[in-house]
Amino acid sequence: MKGLTTIVAEPWDDWGLVDSGHGRKLERYGKVRVIRPEPQAMWAPATADWHADATFIPGSDEEGGGRWVQDRPVPRDWPLARGPIRFHASLTPFRHLGFFPDMAPQWAWMRERAVDADVLNLFGYTGVGTLLLSEAGGRLVHVDASKKSVEGGRRNAELSGLSDRPIRWIVDDAAKFTAREGRRGRRYDGILLDPPKFGRGPEGEVWRLEEHLAPLLQGCRALLDADSRFLVLTVYAVRMSALAIGELVRQTLADLGGTVECGEMAVREEARGLLLPTAIFARWSR
Repeated sequence: MKGLTTIVAEPWDDWGLVDSGHGRKLERYGKVRVIRPEPQAMWAPATADWHADATFIPGSDEEGGGRWVQDRPVPRDWPLARGPIRFHASLTPFRHLGFFPDMAPQWAWMRERAVDADVLNLFGYTGVGTLLLSEAGGRLVHVDASKKSVEGGRRNAELSGLSDRPIRWIVDDAAKFTAREGRRGRRYDGILLDPPKFGRGPEGEVWRLEEHLAPLLQGCRALLDADSRFLVLTVYAVRMSALAIGELVRQTLADLGGTVECGEMAVREEARGLLLPTAIFARWSR
């Protein structure tokens, strides 16, 4: 396994981290500017002159509760783009805006490996990654436990002009779906896992990352073979080390050969160029 790596999401036309500090971050999503809590931003901001359309006020619980306060009216949703893909942003009750911009370097890395490939996207959310890999030439299976998220993915596919692409949109529990695919003898060239810390499946199945990640990775191993190309795992908002998940992936996929790298994901602030850490990751490739 390689040493720790930091991969950085740079600003693009429709998104950027404008400034950060004192436990908050100021971002732009197209023409909409938002302020959200950010515990990692322990430094002082570049400027105190923050103007935003909406601010997320966290609740008292640690599970992500809270509410948006709008200083100016924000549309229910509005279109953004990442390269050739168009998708909707919105102020969600979970403090994010319907996609995760720090995934951009992971999407680019996978696009290089997704040409003429069968790819499984578990916890696929609203499908921005699915659509970018599909546009690059992949055949995608998109799985999420939220019917609303999968419907959002279909809407984004229509907005991007990719409704006719070979994408299976599936509402299901990730662990159950992976186990069934293994029993069916299915295989994939690539797998993307972006699991939450805690979640529930469509039939009330409970997901706890620390308990269920290792068994799910074992299920994913059964879907990979000697011709498979990659597996990417990203982990947010947990007290877990990149070295720990890197070793878990290395041991799980050891018999396949190839290389495992792990490290931190970060976004670059526009005001000063500093890096704001957002998540940890581990990825395997041949």
